[in-house]
Amino acid sequence: SLAERRADLRALHRLLVEHREALVEAVNQDFGCRSRFETLMTELLQGQEAALDAMRQLPRWMKKQKRALDITQYPLASAFVQPQPLGVVGIVAPWNFPIAMVVQPLIGALAAGNRVMVKMSENSAHLARLLQQLLPGYFAADKVAVFADADAGPGQSLGPLFTQLPFNHLFFTGSPQTGKAVMANASTHLTPVTLELGGKSPAIVAPDYPLQKAAERILWVKMLNAGQICTNVDYLFLPEGQEQAFIAHAQKIVEQRYPDLTNGDYTAIIDQRQYDRLQAMLADAIAQGAQAVPLLPGQPGDAARRIMPPVALLGVHDGMQVMQREIFGPLLPILPYQAKEEVLQYINDRPHPLALYLFSEDKALQKCYLEQTLSGGVTINDTL
Repeated sequence: SLAERRADLRALHRLLVEHREALVEAVNQDFGCRSRFETLMTELLQGQEAALDAMRQLPRWMKKQKRALDITQYPLASAFVQPQPLGVVGIVAPWNFPIAMVVQPLIGALAAGNRVMVKMSENSAHLARLLQQLLPGYFAADKVAVFADADAGPGQSLGPLFTQLPFNHLFFTGSPQTGKAVMANASTHLTPVTLELGGKSPAIVAPDYPLQKAAERILWVKMLNAGQICTNVDYLFLPEGQEQAFIAHAQKIVEQRYPDLTNGDYTAIIDQRQYDRLQAMLADAIAQGAQAVPLLPGQPGDAARRIMPPVALLGVHDGMQVMQREIFGPLLPILPYQAKEEVLQYINDRPHPLALYLFSEDKALQKCYLEQTLSGGVTINDTL
């Protein structure tokens, strides 16, 4: 009922508000260093507001929706769609925004009148344990339940077992490679699946757009969560000849925003495996002729704490790992171009990106990119 759905959403909102500091600290423990501001802004605040908004929208969402019929074929009939709960929804959450990637789909599932089972990432062990402790105070065990890899036993992964369950719907956020396995597991029961997958998302700065403003907005997202965002700018197209000017702007911006990378305001790479992967990507690019330009020349970061400073890469090509795989970190390859046709060709020759970012005030150019590329979403003159 409307009252029950509102009560569920209100309970979720209360959980986020009443245990704010504990949630922030659990994520910080899982990362080793997670900017408190980032957890509050990108995870808790958004979750709280989304729950309140869903409560306001519910009466409209639950209404019957009239549909038009061809009166020449069905002169005496009427038609409508009746929204109904699906049943039990499974959510597989990633580690990069572990609160948000649980709470946002959970809000949708509860608003639609469902029950929910959540499988947390192995990198979110502290948060998973905290949620398992807190949830019984807000939800019945058969309404919302959270599961962690530790529940599967030593050395076991819960993911394959979880995604083989006969859910009425399964929601997965993660890599395309894992997404394929999730879809294969769900096919056993013909479980409908929503996949929100990463990829290589480009940003394009057009000649008409102010370079400094573009740098401010691109560096904002490239350093948020240390670049560990599925919709992050993965590589950047710049008009040929503007590379050094962009880097000069970027270095000033980053130095102003992060006078000390090690003071807790900048997030660590999640674990040693991911840190080593990013370092190997960087080494591979340099070995193949790329020029690595530190965006914080005076700050080496802290390898022991997995604090990795941002680096721009010039002279990249498709043979490098950094141009083949999703980066998911603070590396920024820069590709110069002369004409928009080069950019369109490059993007369209590759798998469709999750996001595309165009910086231009030219309406005709905006229309060109919107019509001639395909991506999960487009943002014009901003990122994320």
